[in-house]
Amino acid sequence: MSNEFKVACVQNCAADDLAANLAAAEELVRAAAADGAELICLPEMFSLIAPSDRELLEASAPERTPGGEVNPALQRLSALGEELGTWLLLGSIMVRAGHGRMHNRGFVIDPHGQVTARYDKLHLFDVGLSSGETYRESEFVTPGESAVTVTLPWGTLGMSICYDLRFAALYRALAQAGAQFLSVPAAFTRTTGKAHWHTLVRARAIETGCYVFAPNQCGTRPWGRATYGHSLIVDPWGEVLADGGEQPGFVSASIDPARVHEVRSRIPSLGHDRAFATERHGEAALAGTGTGD
Repeated sequence: MSNEFKVACVQNCAADDLAANLAAAEELVRAAAADGAELICLPEMFSLIAPSDRELLEASAPERTPGGEVNPALQRLSALGEELGTWLLLGSIMVRAGHGRMHNRGFVIDPHGQVTARYDKLHLFDVGLSSGETYRESEFVTPGESAVTVTLPWGTLGMSICYDLRFAALYRALAQAGAQFLSVPAAFTRTTGKAHWHTLVRARAIETGCYVFAPNQCGTRPWGRATYGHSLIVDPWGEVLADGGEQPGFVSASIDPARVHEVRSRIPSLGHDRAFATERHGEAALAGTGTGD
């Protein structure tokens, strides 16, 4: 599993029209496949973003109903992957979980249209930004409980989603579990993207000696939610191989799995972990600095 391959990251601007979003995503996947991509990665929530999480819940569907009906986004992209004979990373689909909850769930689809891996987002985006933007993903989303790797024809992929990017320990664990590639599908906000996206994606590559595939949504929805774009493909040394800019489309790059071994041989930090204690000093001295009466 050391052959070179071509990866593509699709960049779209999903809103609250499922049919339109799927049509746009399909067009971009077809274009990436025609360009020779063998693994095509889509962003987080590529099929649907709604003005509120409650509306998103109401519009969501289970992965599969008791009667056997498959989630429409999953069904359509699985059929497309089979038709094109490509591997697909479905960055995430909001999957109804019952009891007023959802999973933010990513999928890997093989060239036969079969699901080979599922990953439920571990870290949920509960933040209030200085710009006035507030997100409370945990209000309607149940977090995952496991890190996930999946074997591809070229090596092992470690899966993550968006806000996970800020938790470096997850990526170290994935790399130490055998991942040579990391996926970070996202709908990163424009505010946080401008500040941190490139730095964090490159850092995860450098820390682990992995390639990072980071498809991100772009554009502004009618109700004002803006995502940053700049889908990235980064090599294990932290070099940006492709940057999607701010418009819908896709970017691609040739991936050489041998590059992972080369970089890790130079700096074998994944094998240098040491247990350590944490000491805290200064409390007693600070307690004695009060002036009193």
